[in-house]
Amino acid sequence: MRISLDEAARRLQNGEVVAIPTETVYGLAADATNDIALQKIFTTKQRPADHPLIVHIADISQVTEWVTDFPEVAVELAKAFWPGALTLILPAKHHVSRVVRGGEPTIALRVPNHPIALELLKLSKLSVAAPSANLFTQLSPTTATHVEVGLGADVPVLDGGACQVGIESTIVSVAADGQWQLLRPGMISEADIAKVAGRPQRKVVESDKAAATSTTPKAPGQHALHYSPRTPLFLFKDRAALIVTSEQLIAAGKTCAALLIGDGDMPQCHVAHLSNQPAEVAEQLYGALHQLDALKVDSLLVELPPDTSPWAAVLDRLSRAGFNKHT
Repeated sequence: MRISLDEAARRLQNGEVVAIPTETVYGLAADATNDIALQKIFTTKQRPADHPLIVHIADISQVTEWVTDFPEVAVELAKAFWPGALTLILPAKHHVSRVVRGGEPTIALRVPNHPIALELLKLSKLSVAAPSANLFTQLSPTTATHVEVGLGADVPVLDGGACQVGIESTIVSVAADGQWQLLRPGMISEADIAKVAGRPQRKVVESDKAAATSTTPKAPGQHALHYSPRTPLFLFKDRAALIVTSEQLIAAGKTCAALLIGDGDMPQCHVAHLSNQPAEVAEQLYGALHQLDALKVDSLLVELPPDTSPWAAVLDRLSRAGFNKHT
């Protein structure tokens, strides 16, 4: 159900959920200070209650309304990358809802880089929690149509066109002493963060891993199976192995489709062919997977990109989409 900007603001102020555009993916938004509204996000998405939500704010000046400490490293990161696809995890003030925090002592914040999202935040005078507008673990939406297909036609959607970044934000936790950790890769890279922070991220050695597990904040999008289409998906590091599998499936009377990255030989099945440029692939990734999923074939065969820094975010999303289905 497509709605106007004014209607979206009104619904959010009345404690309803609204799917909204951002530059990363469409989010299912609700007033971040209204526990009843926040619970509707979890119910609509069928999302576990212990998964924190990212709060979208209109401006860096609002950070101190949510956090007890805004370390200088975090300030510099916000100045460098906001508005943009960077989420900062910082210690939360006591008044911040446990629902939005997922029970954690921290809060996840970002300023979205989308004109309609920013206008909505200003018009509604709200900060909104907005995880991806899809069912839990399923493919993230990058168009209003994706939202309607995934959540149903009754969900109100503010249409802002196709998302330009195309995958979820980079998530970084910053401690009071300025030490930082990359908790979810995105199109703002670890190297980008380190350059602005003036130091590499805190490395966890084997002897510290147990302690780190208890002290590292829980971040959105870290479930082992995530970003996944309904069609069974299988991942391939090698194009030749993908083609062999496609031939075996066809010979057995099964249907399949393939997502390929870069040039090379083609399998004898329906193909979504993406470039060898990480930013272009990120922008088109979920759209391509939605198109292949809609074919309702027996299997989706996906070629993985190289395991290198520029591809880290795309590799993370595909690895979770095909959890335990590597070939």
